[in-house]
Amino acid sequence: MTALLSTFKARSYAGEVDLPAIAELINFCKTADNQDGLVTVDELRDDYADPDFDVDRDLRLWTNATGALCAVASCWFPEPAEVKNGYFGFSIHPSAREQGIEEDIFSWAEALVKDLAQAHQRPARLRTGARDDYAFRLNWLTRKGFTSDRTFYQMMRSLSEPIPQPQLPDGFTIRPLQGEAEVAAWVEMFNQSFIDHWNFTPLTVESRAHWLTETSYQPELDLVAVAPDGTLAAFCYAIIHAEENTLTGQLEGWIADLGTRRGFRRMGLGRAMLLTGLHTLQAHGMNTALLGVDSENPSGALALYQSVGFQKRHTSFAFVKDLD
Repeated sequence: MTALLSTFKARSYAGEVDLPAIAELINFCKTADNQDGLVTVDELRDDYADPDFDVDRDLRLWTNATGALCAVASCWFPEPAEVKNGYFGFSIHPSAREQGIEEDIFSWAEALVKDLAQAHQRPARLRTGARDDYAFRLNWLTRKGFTSDRTFYQMMRSLSEPIPQPQLPDGFTIRPLQGEAEVAAWVEMFNQSFIDHWNFTPLTVESRAHWLTETSYQPELDLVAVAPDGTLAAFCYAIIHAEENTLTGQLEGWIADLGTRRGFRRMGLGRAMLLTGLHTLQAHGMNTALLGVDSENPSGALALYQSVGFQKRHTSFAFVKDLD
């Protein structure tokens, strides 16, 4: 195994020059493994510029004997709570698999998480995910001691079907977020909305502000419900990945984030925001809406999505490995 691994070399990210090769590798692997979610150079650039991502520390590349990129791995570290979670992702070209490179990738990720956890004096935990039909990834996660601790669904809804009109409580209005001026208020609302959810990590103002700079950001898709007293009460943040749609030949849009602040629940705001988001995606020419949901979401999100016509498209598992 060591002899085989010696044909691969690990290195750090070299900057913009690496982006096309990384995108090509990730998309080749996704296609070969029958997985969706193609990426573009612009999306990678946006991801690597996130304030929570240290591109020199958290991104690693592996090349073969000819210098061609054959694997890439990354770890994302949100603000630490009681545990230092590292969210781990990797892509390995099929021709480079089962030759020792997997061991090197997992060792790199585990060492990185352990070092950061020790620096913060917190327990270390590595997290990742895989769809239920992603045999290569599921096999390796099992072999490396990961266990599944949550199930998620990707859901879809045709936008060619009738979409009910949203009904708001008296005095509430829906409008786009007012740019950077409301980012801090939006983050406070988001954190209040999800604080009681599984594996919650508070969002930072810096990360939310970064979203406004991303290539895919469209202000008219960043919607908030405003209470009569001016409080931001609920939100629907939608995304259209135009370049990915061009690559796949699809017209799909995402309901990326949907939530209602505690104290404003059971008023119909979540349903109204969701329906408004669907109408907005439809008005932008999309024919399919997608979203992800925790199968055990305590707020009843799954039932809400099903009630407006969403159906399960894929099942994915969250995996975890405690490193202490």
